[in-house]
Amino acid sequence: MIKKLLLLILFLGSITFQAQNLVWKTSMDAAITASNDENKPMLIFFTSSSAPNNLQNEVFKTPDFAVWSRDNVILVKLDLSDANASDVDKEQNVKLKNAFGVEDLPEVCFANASIRKSKTTFQALGKLGYKPGGAKAWISESDAILHPSE
Repeated sequence: MIKKLLLLILFLGSITFQAQNLVWKTSMDAAITASNDENKPMLIFFTSSSAPNNLQNEVFKTPDFAVWSRDNVILVKLDLSDANASDVDKEQNVKLKNAFGVEDLPEVCFANASIRKSKTTFQALGKLGYKPGGAKAWISESDAILHPSE
């Protein structure tokens, strides 16, 4: 009985550990390369230090999201209040926020991108903000955006 309990605790601990250690790219160039290499769309998370944390706490920090994101998207976090970001990156992030029509933070945009002749072209797939209901409901809405025909 004790062995089973220890195995369960180890298993649940590893899932929680994975959920808290998601790899968020902060460079769009790196994200686009990874997106194209892995043939997955980007989940671009627009946020700032003053934005509510409910999306992060109730969705992004869950084991369900960790598993889903690993299999379905390239995670990109664009913090519009990041003091460590270069002026070029700050300007780029604001331009992307405006191009995707993001008004309220935090908000997620799903997109594909390609680079040809040093010009980046984005294909917006959809947007999603925080909605009550937890990770499973948020993932279901995300799947509807990413796979509309299913």
